Amino acid sequence: MSLAKDQTLGAVILVLSIVGIVLYGYLVFYWSPVIILELTAFIAVAGVLGILAWIGYTLATTPPPQPIEEIEKELQEEAKKAEGQAPAAPTSASTDKPATK
Repeated sequence: MSLAKDQTLGAVILVLSIVGIVLYGYLVFYWSPVIILELTAFIAVAGVLGILAWIGYTLATTPPPQPIEEIEKELQEEAKKAEGQAPAAPTSASTDKPATK
């Protein structure tokens, strides 16, 4: 996003937030405060419990990480393989041309 788009998005979020605050205040103080407050509490609790459920699901379905010992063993094996291979010799075609920057 360009800076102008970011600023436009920021202005829209600002205006909608202020409208939401005014609307919520009107509903709490002039409409039916008990229903609005109950609805607000329900949405807040449901949101927190929904996030906790998502975290639990993620923890339950994610496979455990590979132990450090296995990773170190694999790295040592790869290092041994790399040591056994000699570096490739330069070809004559690459040495015939002068070096350029």
